[in-house]
Amino acid sequence: MAIEKSYLDKFIKATEKAAIGAYPFIGKADKIAADQGSVDYMRSELNKIEMNGKVVIGEGEMDEAPMLYIGEKVGTKKGPSLDIALDPLEGTNFVAKNLPNSFSMLAVTEKGNLFSAPDTYMEKIAIGADLPKNLLDLDNSVKKNIQLLSEAKNKKIDKITACILNRPRHKKIIKELENLNVQIKYISDGDVSGAISVAEKNANIDIYLGIGGGPEGVLAAAALSCLGGQIQTRLVLDEKEKERVLKLGVKDPAKKYNINEIIKGDVIFCATAITNGDIVDGVKDLGNKYEVSTFALHKDLQVVKKIKNIHLK
Repeated sequence: MAIEKSYLDKFIKATEKAAIGAYPFIGKADKIAADQGSVDYMRSELNKIEMNGKVVIGEGEMDEAPMLYIGEKVGTKKGPSLDIALDPLEGTNFVAKNLPNSFSMLAVTEKGNLFSAPDTYMEKIAIGADLPKNLLDLDNSVKKNIQLLSEAKNKKIDKITACILNRPRHKKIIKELENLNVQIKYISDGDVSGAISVAEKNANIDIYLGIGGGPEGVLAAAALSCLGGQIQTRLVLDEKEKERVLKLGVKDPAKKYNINEIIKGDVIFCATAITNGDIVDGVKDLGNKYEVSTFALHKDLQVVKKIKNIHLK
């Protein structure tokens, strides 16, 4: 069943307000203040929405309040039961240092349709639309996955572009990509927008791979589900984390998850840029008002739009 049409605008407003909350801290080298600003504005807006909302992916556990924590109830307590994954400030370093591609974002499904990924690391491999289902696999070698993608896209391997977080943990993957002469786009942060870029025609990214945050993997899956893309993920856990995820209800910590296991049914996804991004422009201060730009998706209603809105100060 589709989430009612009017809810898209309500959730767009929540990410827009969160972006405005972080805006005063751009370039101020204060990640904590920027994060808190976005959290406060997003929470306030979510609590105006007529819903029984529950944060299933948030900014930590309950004892980490005042962040929007896992399990927090939001909304008016009337209306549909909805599960929410959110990241009020994706790219805290980008805001602190005034760098591009910081966003306020969230994803919404009906209750029980969103994989509640714990705040741990996650292996990810993502590709765009119009490709054979479950084409790539985390258990394949990098070489095999690139060869499969090259054949499916009818594109020479040296014309394939891979997006990857520039981290020491990716040294082996990067070496394999270099040996194949694959073009590499490095990102320093912004795991979600990196993964979404595979479905953005103007981005010219063919594959996103590597290890990033679990919650970010679910947010990326929400967007890719709307855009017809694919993602496969697997949690990366030490022994202590394995115990924790078992308590959270994850039956098999080593399981690989495809997109239809991460996101079920209808989904809304909103990402409002704080600083200028590859997808949409950042917040603009126009004196007595702010101009904000949002990438908004609603799967069942086939909405894919980039919009600008004005908020008075």
